[in-house]
Amino acid sequence: MDHKDVFAALQTVCSDVISALYGSLSSSHGDNTNRLLGVMRLIQEHGRAVEPLVTGFTAVFHHFDFDAQTPGNGYRTLVKVVHSCVNYIIQKALYIVSNYSGAFFRMEHNVAEMEAYCSALCQLRALLYLAQVLLNDNARGQLYSHEDGGLSERFVQEYISMHKACFYGRCLGFQFSPSLRPFLQTVVISMVSFGENYKKQQTGLGIAALSFFTSGKYVMNPELRGAEFERITQNLDMQFWKTFWNITETELLSGLSRIASSVVQVNLTLTVPAETFSLPLASDSSLSVSVAPPVAHWGPGPVNVRLISHTLRQGQDSAELLAFSRSEGPQRSLPNYLKSWSKDLDVPILSVDYSLAPEAPFPRALEECFYAYCWALKNCHLLGSTAERVCLAGDSAGGNLCITVSMRAMSHGVRIPDGIVAAYPATLLTTDSSPSRLLTLIDPLLPLSVLYKCIDAYAGTGSQTVQPARHLDTLASLGQDTVKLIINFTQGANNWLQSLIDPKAPSSSSSATQLSNGPSPSKSHSEDRPQEVREYPENFEPLRSRCLVDIQTPCSPIMKNPFVSPLLAPVSLLKGLPPVHIVASALDALLDDSVMFAKKLKNMNQPVTLTVVEDLPHGFLSLFQLSKETQEASDICVQRIREVFQQEELSPAHRKPKLK
Repeated sequence: MDHKDVFAALQTVCSDVISALYGSLSSSHGDNTNRLLGVMRLIQEHGRAVEPLVTGFTAVFHHFDFDAQTPGNGYRTLVKVVHSCVNYIIQKALYIVSNYSGAFFRMEHNVAEMEAYCSALCQLRALLYLAQVLLNDNARGQLYSHEDGGLSERFVQEYISMHKACFYGRCLGFQFSPSLRPFLQTVVISMVSFGENYKKQQTGLGIAALSFFTSGKYVMNPELRGAEFERITQNLDMQFWKTFWNITETELLSGLSRIASSVVQVNLTLTVPAETFSLPLASDSSLSVSVAPPVAHWGPGPVNVRLISHTLRQGQDSAELLAFSRSEGPQRSLPNYLKSWSKDLDVPILSVDYSLAPEAPFPRALEECFYAYCWALKNCHLLGSTAERVCLAGDSAGGNLCITVSMRAMSHGVRIPDGIVAAYPATLLTTDSSPSRLLTLIDPLLPLSVLYKCIDAYAGTGSQTVQPARHLDTLASLGQDTVKLIINFTQGANNWLQSLIDPKAPSSSSSATQLSNGPSPSKSHSEDRPQEVREYPENFEPLRSRCLVDIQTPCSPIMKNPFVSPLLAPVSLLKGLPPVHIVASALDALLDDSVMFAKKLKNMNQPVTLTVVEDLPHGFLSLFQLSKETQEASDICVQRIREVFQQEELSPAHRKPKLK
């Protein structure tokens, strides 16, 4: 539907609700009816203001696409998110008009839903105003504001003070595929329950028990859940996020992997010792270059890797390889899509268990991945491969490392891979603003405060001491059954509650948040804001948060290092890269990273493709077994890897040199 038709429908259906409700003011719904009348008028006001903004973006956002066949950039995404919000309001309003006089109509619930989405529309309106400033200030086709300070700093102040809880309660995940919303709700409920007890002096079992008993109130009270999630994202440290996501990946996602993923015959954890070895130069195989083990921060150390193979191949059961294997000691969970990829591609996969920040900031992870890559080239005969074709693949930070490992290979003169497949890669680790990064205000998986914590940790600016990364002692010690109990409880209770409250409600209303609808900052809050954003019209102010904290903006020269932010790399470091295949998500806050990096490579005549999938969050590969949409996105990555293996050799640098 054309956006003009969408906003016309919004005005019409709001008027229909208002007209229908006037006759019921004296009924038992009196107070709630007045609330609903007020919120419908406010939605109409927001709709009238948002429509010309959307019209303006629609007229120009194609200038920021990678090419005519690949529509995708942050401006398009903001319009898409606004449409999703407005369409939900229209559906809910139609439901109210048809059912408000019925005996089973729950007025309180429906008023709360409308108030939550009205709040969401108000905040999205604010994001459109901020995006309009970016559009006016940046050059045509430029998605990032590289100005020091400017909107980047002002957006941080806005993020701190703007209300976000509505996006984590009733509106949670409204922008994503409906099939993912139950999972997102489960994660958020589990996170706030865990966060409430995180600092308490309890054993792992004690924290789990407390989390179990406190999760119920967050199922029953979406407003409380949203407010608590907002508090957690802005206050808790990086250690909390590592602990929680370790639990999620180890117990929940790996549990799904064991249940549904392919069975592989080879799944070996290997330790590559810290020993210098040599590789032939790509340009002249009669010459060689030494490859030293990783040394950053704490000196030479081994690298842990995982070998996955659907079938047993020559060399994989050799005594020489098994000498590298280890059966004890901490290890990270295996990404749950790699087993399926090994089967679909019929290739062995070597996954690098690189050290994580903040214990291991840049460049430790890069050194470990490069060392593992070179070791794999030299020892391909042990891994069940001839290495005639080598593809590097990774997602998010792993996508960044695939690119930077290839850059390092070129600078060292060793053979580069035949191709790179990077899913939603982070290619710019500075704090510059872009339209897609404005989505960090509403994203439950990548809020701005968490993104900044990750950047700060990787840059090492917030580290007090640096030591070898160790596996965290978390709820993993409880065993899978206990964690599943918590997950199943929150999920089951939510499903039961939703069906009880409103069995006829649209499936997209999976959670709940309520907030007053007018501009709500107290005078003291408004006066305390460090720097007023003046891009809003005089008659508009976004809703303000009651949870005000000072988010430290990461600031380090390391963030502009081309091996940290390859988008900033000079042509000399990017020229000669193998074909790069990027798979991004339209709803990812890092979408503009992918678009701008792909455009930069294209302008250098470097082989590059960009695919933008719809309706999925950052990290969709980890969720590939949860929905048809995530499985299809994973299949796109598999197809891109297959293309790397099937492509013709492009240059001598891609040919396999003789290994000494």
